Amino acid sequence: MLIDTHAHLELPQFDSDVEEVIDRAAAEGVSHIVIIGIDLGSSRRAVELAEHNGLSATVGFHPHVAGSLNEGGLNELRELTASNAVVAVGEIGLDYYRDLSPRDAQVEAFRRQLELAVECRLPVVVHDRDAHDEVAGVLEEYADRLRGAVLHCYSGGIELAGTYLDLGFHFSVTGQITYRRAEALREAISSIPIERLLLETDAPYLTPQPVRGKRNEPQFLTHTARSLAELKGMSYDDVCRITSSNAARLFEVELEEAEKASDHVRQALSCAPSAVPGPSAVIGPASWGRSARWNVITG
Repeated sequence: MLIDTHAHLELPQFDSDVEEVIDRAAAEGVSHIVIIGIDLGSSRRAVELAEHNGLSATVGFHPHVAGSLNEGGLNELRELTASNAVVAVGEIGLDYYRDLSPRDAQVEAFRRQLELAVECRLPVVVHDRDAHDEVAGVLEEYADRLRGAVLHCYSGGIELAGTYLDLGFHFSVTGQITYRRAEALREAISSIPIERLLLETDAPYLTPQPVRGKRNEPQFLTHTARSLAELKGMSYDDVCRITSSNAARLFEVELEEAEKASDHVRQALSCAPSAVPGPSAVIGPASWGRSARWNVITG
């Protein structure tokens, strides 16, 4: 089994077929998905989808919209964490590449949501793009109070990985590891013990190389898992087992229940194979219908 620890199934790109996307993932052995919120509306939607489908969700304000986080929004996030489906606060952090929110607003929102995670005793899902030193500095302040953290779509080097390993944090690996020009990333990931690694798609973004050009979705996590297995010199099954166990511990997901749900879906699909779209039915970039608002969020 596999756990996709970071997918944006709450975004408009999946409005027309989210249930089919979840079924296709289960058919490929991706038995659990963590649906990631990026603002108040998407966090509500993530929780709704997770509760309806027996999955997990996170709630938070992405740094791109950090300037819109106010006390009312923070209180609504706090209320959403009461759901049993919510397993973390995120996606939160700093993005100094796009700089769509003022940097001081990003830092303030990051800190306020870290405080929320401490209060609610939840781990955090951290976004860091071109802000390595700043993100690490803030996280070091909170490390001894946080229940855990995962560096989403890890893009730092070996030295930074050492800092986060010392803090007890996790790192998630995306389809970027499959890209031909990602040698530096593969080198950094190879330095991290498998016991600290998680797998994610960041769907609908960062589609793995073998299916690049298609909308990414959780079923494609298998490509990332195979690339990680090759990089680590491990079997595919061991990578699936260990990374899923890591995710289950961090997010307090019951592996047995996730696997039961996946088995149920696979059995249902085997009885009705015509209901499962083939590769030609996967929606391509030209028909994503991506709203302009989220066109800039790529990790």
